[in-house]
Amino acid sequence: MENNKNFDVIIIGGSYSGLAAGMALGRALRQVLIIDSGKPCNRQTPYSHNFITQDGSSPKEIAELAKQQVEQYSTISFFDGLAIDGAETENGFEITVAAGEIFSGKKLIFATGIRDILPDIEGFAACWGISALHCPYCHGYEIRNEKTGILGNGEYAFEFSKLISNWTKDLTLFTNGTSTLTAENVEKLKEHKIEIVETAIESLRHRDGYLSSIILSDGSNFPVKALYAQNSFEQHCRVPEKLGCELTPEGYITIDSAQETTVKGIFACGDNANRMRTVANAVAMGTATGMLVNKILTTESF
Repeated sequence: MENNKNFDVIIIGGSYSGLAAGMALGRALRQVLIIDSGKPCNRQTPYSHNFITQDGSSPKEIAELAKQQVEQYSTISFFDGLAIDGAETENGFEITVAAGEIFSGKKLIFATGIRDILPDIEGFAACWGISALHCPYCHGYEIRNEKTGILGNGEYAFEFSKLISNWTKDLTLFTNGTSTLTAENVEKLKEHKIEIVETAIESLRHRDGYLSSIILSDGSNFPVKALYAQNSFEQHCRVPEKLGCELTPEGYITIDSAQETTVKGIFACGDNANRMRTVANAVAMGTATGMLVNKILTTESF
């Protein structure tokens, strides 16, 4: 990167959404800095699906190709590092990175994603993104008609079981403790031959992240090929909150129809601001954000 420390836009997060925003801004001749720490949330996932033209490619392959294409735009610079602080200035914003350098930008785009908070189950972390999964639209086709588990409880578990039954009828719901399903929920699940297991899960038996069975605290063993789970999460980057950006009750960054946060001049896109965790959606949000930010910059200077 050249010595320039002042930019039209600073993008924090250089994965799919950040790179897509960068491309849109680069094509609009904007001076852009993309700061990225190199730790995307899906780095363990072997294949990405449901993204037209890239179906079956690895997330790493998609990101590397995207970066190569964005690097062709001469007004875009990259900085490998972690953004740790931010401040509002008279002309925009400053972002401080862990190495101590400070960069200035008229606008900020946070494409920083979220960090999953995984359950304390032996083997779960090793399987996450490989055979312990969050999205049937990303992975359901590959495990169709296989023995499949769902980790969840209450109304969420009922609705998710209903959804997953589209891909397989060999389905077991693991509540990992006392069930909070309603009597009506239980009756409906039994009607569709979905077994409910309340015994706590002790571990996931796997080989290189590929599940073979679920081991319960009473020693029983349930063979499965995959386990769906919706985990808790937190924002991967706390700088937006330091700058005053509000979060939704679910924990996403609050944005309006122009992708702008509750702080004027700060925008967000991708997983940090939307529950639809797909590569295709991240790219779409990033492209839209880049275009909208350029329009705002043009309007302000015209």
